Amino acid sequence: MALVLNDKALTEAFGPTEGSALRIKQAVLVILGIAVLTIAAKVQVFLPGNPVPITFGTFAVLTIGAAYGPRLGLMTVLGYLAMGAAGAAVFAGEEAGLTYMMGGTGGYLVGYALATLALGFFARLGWDRSVLLMAVAMLVGNALIYIPGLVWLNGFAESWAQTFAWGITPFLIGDALKLALAALIMPALWKLVGKARA
Repeated sequence: MALVLNDKALTEAFGPTEGSALRIKQAVLVILGIAVLTIAAKVQVFLPGNPVPITFGTFAVLTIGAAYGPRLGLMTVLGYLAMGAAGAAVFAGEEAGLTYMMGGTGGYLVGYALATLALGFFARLGWDRSVLLMAVAMLVGNALIYIPGLVWLNGFAESWAQTFAWGITPFLIGDALKLALAALIMPALWKLVGKARA
């Protein structure tokens, strides 16, 4: 059975669809996406009993991938990473630059690009219109962030147990909450778009 990738991403369902107006819309979306990624990385929510705060960086990466589609989503994340590499304070802390990016978080940043492509691909399949399928897409996206993140982080740890303690265990509850939130938001946004066009 062949996969059909004909569905539009959310941002393709409104506004200009060709010519210079489309390019302007895409440029605005990239700038807006980078701003959202930066703000989301700075937001910290502490859950009772968990010393590690939840940030909304992964939530923003995954929802931008789904809303923008694979190409525009990847351009946005690469723009965000390029700003961080150039020294702009776009990440969770105040640190930035290539030295920071090559530290313990480096693998997660690679995962951002992979996850964005995956969520854009799932949007092309229309999965972002279903709560259940969007939840599955978010699980895959989270895995694509964690796998390179943990492999890279293991180079800084003494054991895999320490790697998991640093890089995944404290974040599981927050990621489950963000997954549920995105799984509800994307289909709801599609319904709003449909009503606006009716």
